[in-house]
Amino acid sequence: MTKKENIILGIDPGTNVMGYGLIKCAGQQMTLIQFGVIHLSKYKNHEVKLQKIFDRVSALIEEYIPDEVALESPFFGKDVQAMLKLGRAQGVAMAAALSKEIPINEYAPRKVKQAVTGNGNASKEQVAAMIKNLLKFDGDPKLHDATDALAVAVCHNFSFRLNLGGRTSGSSWKSFISENPKRIK
Repeated sequence: MTKKENIILGIDPGTNVMGYGLIKCAGQQMTLIQFGVIHLSKYKNHEVKLQKIFDRVSALIEEYIPDEVALESPFFGKDVQAMLKLGRAQGVAMAAALSKEIPINEYAPRKVKQAVTGNGNASKEQVAAMIKNLLKFDGDPKLHDATDALAVAVCHNFSFRLNLGGRTSGSSWKSFISENPKRIK
């Protein structure tokens, strides 16, 4: 018997501002549960930022009990130190989900934009406008990190529902490891 509802926690990793968004999916219907940002720029110590990310993601998981977590994967940039810090932030968010045995799914920024707007080069404003339309909410979020996180959750829902590729709920890290034992050393 398959589950009729699915809660997805979308995360847009960041070391100054991290966006999060939760949606409930039932068939083709998506409902907004919650979204927001974690402000981290006030903490100067990178390790403290990572602890705050872990704590907040863990609290969101405990409060909303998502079935899956979808993260935007880091894009490649020229600033190696920034990429390293962003990767750590993503890893800490992943660890929070893994500590609760929640499947993790990653999506490239272009794939998220393509899934939500039909254009892999869409602006943050275009993504935010489409998310507001898809999830039927008013207001204008001040930071696009929250709508970006919702876009990751929506992208995951579309990928799962339409089997568009990428790792979906049936192929989380846990199932990847069990299906590919020779690739793990």
